Amino acid sequence: MSSDTAVDMKEVELNELDPEKQPMTGDGQPTGGEKNGSVKVKVPEDEVAFTGLSKEELMRVAGTPGWVRTRWLLLVLFWLGWIGMLAGAIAIIVQAPRCKPLPKMKWWNEGPLYQISDAKAFSDGLDGVESKLDSLNQLKVKGLVLGPFHTVQKDQPHTLDLKTIDPTEGTQENLMAVVQKAHKKGMSVVLDLTPNYEGSAPWFTSGDMENVMEKVKEAADYWLGLGIDGIKLQNLEVASGAGDWSQLLMAVHGNDTEESDKLLMAVLKGVSPGQASHLVNTSGADLVLSDLLQTQTSGVERIKALDVLHANQRSIAWGVGAATQDQLAIPQGLIRLYQLLLFTLPGTPVFTYGDEIGLQKQGPESPKMPWNLEKAPEEGTSNATAEAQREAYVSTKKWFKSLSDLRGKERSLLHGDYYSLYSGPSSLAFLRLWDQSGRYITAANWGDTDAPIKFTALPGVELPESATVVLSTDPTQKEGTPVQLDELTLPAQQAVLLKFPYVA
Repeated sequence: MSSDTAVDMKEVELNELDPEKQPMTGDGQPTGGEKNGSVKVKVPEDEVAFTGLSKEELMRVAGTPGWVRTRWLLLVLFWLGWIGMLAGAIAIIVQAPRCKPLPKMKWWNEGPLYQISDAKAFSDGLDGVESKLDSLNQLKVKGLVLGPFHTVQKDQPHTLDLKTIDPTEGTQENLMAVVQKAHKKGMSVVLDLTPNYEGSAPWFTSGDMENVMEKVKEAADYWLGLGIDGIKLQNLEVASGAGDWSQLLMAVHGNDTEESDKLLMAVLKGVSPGQASHLVNTSGADLVLSDLLQTQTSGVERIKALDVLHANQRSIAWGVGAATQDQLAIPQGLIRLYQLLLFTLPGTPVFTYGDEIGLQKQGPESPKMPWNLEKAPEEGTSNATAEAQREAYVSTKKWFKSLSDLRGKERSLLHGDYYSLYSGPSSLAFLRLWDQSGRYITAANWGDTDAPIKFTALPGVELPESATVVLSTDPTQKEGTPVQLDELTLPAQQAVLLKFPYVA
């Protein structure tokens, strides 16, 4: 076979092996008589490809004095830039204001305490208290203060049994169920062990003190050992003078754990701010609830009490009615005002059940707590007065929840410093601030006439020209509205919470 024939056969094989190379022109022969897969390219004769510098050429250029100087210049600029950025970062860190270390907080400093002295009126006994803990958890309550529930006949010390629950309130098993569920929800439980809680003197007579104190000490050790987080006692001024008081303190704090400290909460009634301050500093009680806001009725007197006690804010509790285990002992129209005041004071707010909705005591008996308020009654099943009361309860509870939530989030309100700004016959104003956090001004007027608020100049603290409304009982003062501080006048029975930013 000739060589031409061999070439032709090879081209046939290629065409058969590569059908995809066939032109998409139908079944006919390719145009122009060209074979499949053949492409004619005309290369210009004068085109020259650039191949770059060879290794030898690059080495010769890199070693020239000009390139050496350029490389050194770039290296020096790089390190100067890096050192400059490092120096700038150090200068910013050094010159920036340092954050103030947070104070050591106990669980009773972190939110409001909620008293239930009558479990039957609250929710049909201790068993019902357990079922209502979800509702209390929504209020950001940090601790429940329960009781007194122990058995004792009025003014009869020989009948005192601090380890036995009054069966009309529930059982020990009911109480422990409350404790366990409260702990799961982040709430602590305090048990009121005031011995003669229905009698004329909380500690009976002075002759009974030694024996009664021994029973209290044993009961405290018993209940704290079962998981109770603290005990509460009335008449600190009397109890702290007993010879066995120090042993009671050791019994309480002997049950402290790494997870939680135990609380000794005490109540003072009818004492001056100076006496209260003295007992706070000397008695060893962890938290002292006074009735000063209830007994001191003018703004001037209340500011004086705050000025004396604010330095002990992590050991001070405030209430209006709470010291006597009553609901807020104030006119209905002032409920929101006092809620705002209690949540922004330097110290722990203490409320009695029903305070969150404005429930008030109408007679000697404990008021019945209403539930399921959010659900409107079916048409025709409620009169207009009852429906208006329900709506007022729901609105007041919403206000309470907003205040509780705000206090838990804002450092200035939670543990900030306190400065008095103004006091009048029925009005007051004070400032709360913490380090670089936003500043808060509380102003309240519980009087029957308008009250101009004239702020006092503070050394080291500069007030701005205006502040922003955060919350107000006055519906005409909308949230986010700016207020000129030198023109602030509070209408009768109104209060406002203002905020302004930290400026370095």
